[in-house]
Amino acid sequence: MELIQSFSVDHTRIVPGIFTSRVDTLGDYAVTTYDIRLKRPNREPVVDVAAMHSLEHLIATYLRNDPEWKDEVVYWGPMGCLTGFYLILKGRRAPEELYGLMLKSFRSVEDAETVPGTSPENCGHYLMHNLAMAKWYAKEFADYLEANAGNSAIFKYPEAQRLVTDDGRHFFDS
Repeated sequence: MELIQSFSVDHTRIVPGIFTSRVDTLGDYAVTTYDIRLKRPNREPVVDVAAMHSLEHLIATYLRNDPEWKDEVVYWGPMGCLTGFYLILKGRRAPEELYGLMLKSFRSVEDAETVPGTSPENCGHYLMHNLAMAKWYAKEFADYLEANAGNSAIFKYPEAQRLVTDDGRHFFDS
């Protein structure tokens, strides 16, 4: 089996940021998956599960109500490794074009008084939320984005090195 694209990223070198994970096309139509990485994988603690769940609700609600972007949003959800989120948008944009949107999205969490959609009727695990911690992680990431706005590393994946054997087979080191 071929290794999927997101596993070809060198997770020992990735930093928090906004990255293009993959672009899928059907004829002239494109859908782009973005990696919104909050934590350095395998080097710092992951996002608390309840805070991650709250961030999912808060930012999904923000994105789907943003007048400029709401019609482009296909999906917002957490990574299984709890180091970030996936954002799927219609079309194809450079990660730098999402900078303002992500900054506004995470800054919006700081002003939240409640987490939307947290009743038993609206959420599959409505008791697993932590607004206070979500605010802390949101501020941490927004501050990081602002401090690193001119750093191209927050927009470009580090590529994993993959060896190719003499007979054309790929050797994967992870």
